[in-house]
Amino acid sequence: MSSPTTPAAPAAPAGDAPNPVLAEVVRSGFTEGRHRGALVLLNPDGTVGRTLGDVVSPVFPRSANKPAQAAAVLRAGLDLSGERLALAAASHSGETFHRALAGEMLKEHGFVEADLGCPPDLPLDREEADNYLAAGNRPARLTMNCSGKHAAMLAACAANGWSHTDYLDADHPYQRLVADTLAKAAGEPVAHTGVDGCGAPLMAISLTGLARMFRHFVTAEPGSAERRVADAMRAHPEYVAGTRRHDTWLMREIPGVLAKMGAEAVQAVALPDGRALALKLDDGGARALGPVLARALRLLGLDAAEHPVLDRVGAAPLHGGGQVVGEVRAAF
Repeated sequence: MSSPTTPAAPAAPAGDAPNPVLAEVVRSGFTEGRHRGALVLLNPDGTVGRTLGDVVSPVFPRSANKPAQAAAVLRAGLDLSGERLALAAASHSGETFHRALAGEMLKEHGFVEADLGCPPDLPLDREEADNYLAAGNRPARLTMNCSGKHAAMLAACAANGWSHTDYLDADHPYQRLVADTLAKAAGEPVAHTGVDGCGAPLMAISLTGLARMFRHFVTAEPGSAERRVADAMRAHPEYVAGTRRHDTWLMREIPGVLAKMGAEAVQAVALPDGRALALKLDDGGARALGPVLARALRLLGLDAAEHPVLDRVGAAPLHGGGQVVGEVRAAF
């Protein structure tokens, strides 16, 4: 396995200087809002190519940490592959095929839905949630976007004879393996551990560390845990996100790209040649994530003429009276 590159970190902003404006909300020609945040771009060799804002202070990557959680499942000895491994790294939309596979994974290892530690929820995708409710369904643990990850965690416990009733405790053997996997791939120690929305331990690293982690996953030796996760995600992107999500579009339409978003407007992307990026919007404004991501990918060297998916990812129209009257657009 190739070792993650650990370049010299860029200097943090002096004092309490705010992060720069990365996106503007423009309605009827008037700027009515702004989203501040931070962004780091890595060169193919892993050195820092460009930064905007504070990319060295710890942040919670939220679900952008899921590739490391899935790699820890493999390191624990569970032999997952294909769609199952992709779902282990997913923030799925709660579509029928997501729920079905998560349920199969539980059954295969002797578990039932009640064993999942994630809370009941509706599908993450708005259209899917509307259809789900119209069919008379209620929030369920399998429907929660992290159910595939939790099913894989439980399976790893079964494979090792570990207790599964406390698998979400930060000192559980599996969660310690997650922390080790994340720290090694990021090239820095976990700075803080909290609790994610699904109940799993949430481990803080810098945006620079997050970009390094994604770069490591795509450049790792074939057959390694990290590369197996990256390959499964890229081969089955609809299981990582859903049919109407920009992570799916990017991984399906740009060869070799690894992409994963996280709550509170976090995004990480790596290209197969080692270029990578990580970003976070300070206010968690998901409406601005697409425009900022599309602009960052252009700065990373992708051309919209060659990859028209960038225009789809970056589109964030504003409506008034049923008409498009403005947009959320990148401001850098």
